[in-house]
Amino acid sequence: MIFDTHAHYDDKAFECDREALLDALENRGVGLVLNPGCDAQSSRAALDLAERFPFVYAAVGIHPEELGEDPLTELEEIRALTAHEKCRAIGEIGLDYYWDVSRREEQKEIFASQLALAQEKNLPVIVHDREAHADALEIVRGFPAVRGVFHCFSGSAEMAKELLRRGWYLGFDGPVTYKNARKALEVLDVTPLDRILVETDSPYMSPVPLRGKRNDSSNLIYVIQKIAEVKGVPPEEIECITCENGKKLFRIS
Repeated sequence: MIFDTHAHYDDKAFECDREALLDALENRGVGLVLNPGCDAQSSRAALDLAERFPFVYAAVGIHPEELGEDPLTELEEIRALTAHEKCRAIGEIGLDYYWDVSRREEQKEIFASQLALAQEKNLPVIVHDREAHADALEIVRGFPAVRGVFHCFSGSAEMAKELLRRGWYLGFDGPVTYKNARKALEVLDVTPLDRILVETDSPYMSPVPLRGKRNDSSNLIYVIQKIAEVKGVPPEEIECITCENGKKLFRIS
């Protein structure tokens, strides 16, 4: 059974066929999906999907690219949403220095506040880290009791080793199948099987041979096949191990 630990089915890219696509996933080998929110509105949408589909779970959080005019007030909405029975994590949270450098300090403040919320609520976190590796690592070091996953990990093998020592998981997506995936493969090489999660980040980052098309959870077979190739184990074993890893992190029986 495949567990897609990061897919945005609340995204507008799925408006035309969301229900049919989700209904079909089980027949395509996908047994579990974790849908993270990016702000209060999308977090509520993720929880709505989790209510309607038994195999879907949700995370709630404020993405660094989605800071509104009053993120601290919005954070109180996120706090309230953590009480939902199908909320399994705080996410997608973190830092993104690729698009906008003007709000770096505010990003760091909101990231730290959401890590504190995760610590308070005893929830794991889903971290987005884009071109902000040093700051992201420094901030998570300040919360040694918090664990989670660095989603679509793009840091170095050395950073990966430190996160792994601290008990974190690393998420692998479509980019691990790309021709220029040297760094991702180096990270995969140092990551033990019991710390690997597989994700799509749907509708984004489709794997080869579907790069450029809308992504969905059934495409994880290509990511799993690549991981199996690198690790030298059958794809079925990777599928099973990564599913159990996701269930353990997000406390799904």
